[in-house]
Amino acid sequence: MLNTLFKSCLVALLAASCFLMVGCSTTPRAKPANVIDRTGSSEPAPPGYYRVKKGDTLARIALDHGQAPRDVAQWNTALNPSFNPNVIEVGDLILVKPPTASKVAKATEKAPDKTADKKPASDKVDTPAPESSKPDVVAEPGIRLSWPAKGKVTAEFNETNKGIDIAGKVGEPILAASDGKVVYAGNSLRGYGNLVIIKHDNTYLTAYAHNSKLLVKEGDTVRKGQKIAEMGDTDSTMTKLHFELRVNGKPVNPTPYLQ
Repeated sequence: MLNTLFKSCLVALLAASCFLMVGCSTTPRAKPANVIDRTGSSEPAPPGYYRVKKGDTLARIALDHGQAPRDVAQWNTALNPSFNPNVIEVGDLILVKPPTASKVAKATEKAPDKTADKKPASDKVDTPAPESSKPDVVAEPGIRLSWPAKGKVTAEFNETNKGIDIAGKVGEPILAASDGKVVYAGNSLRGYGNLVIIKHDNTYLTAYAHNSKLLVKEGDTVRKGQKIAEMGDTDSTMTKLHFELRVNGKPVNPTPYLQ
């Protein structure tokens, strides 16, 4: 009798133990949330686009791709009405080439409040260009530049210095190196201080940095030799003009182009 009762208790205990083990093993574990590290994204940007990196600004992105900041902002707004040029995040895709007519038409249909006259022209000669996106005077191939300032060249073009530095005194005139249109006048590019960027055609840009005073504004048409700024030391440890030449957005040594 006792032996039978002992066996019954043992079987009951074993059954309860198995039940608890099964219950524990089938309890799902909570998975950690998927975290997308946009700063570490290595996915390449599609043709005509740039993927934002840490420290980028829209003005710098435009300069590095040979475009006017206003044009880049307009292209992206036309394709995405919620685009805010003042708030870009690491990993964002920025359109840095003029959008095709079909893309712009589709975007304007979805957002009729975005006027079509803000659309920049493409490189095709049969496409009319708006006044705000192309200079009145187009520089000939192999652009010839005049010296933008008088003074001694204190730093030559190299891998770290994307232009040349010309020493001088505060207030000395800074001159446009060639005919063109001002596509940027401000101080939002870190390391450049008060900066003027002139677009000469669809290939060439020149940049004039560290000015004490800007005498032109965005959209102004300027002539070769015109005074556009005064030399200074903004965002610099010495008074100088930092002068850059960009060919299709890439910095090149401006000295061979200067006359």
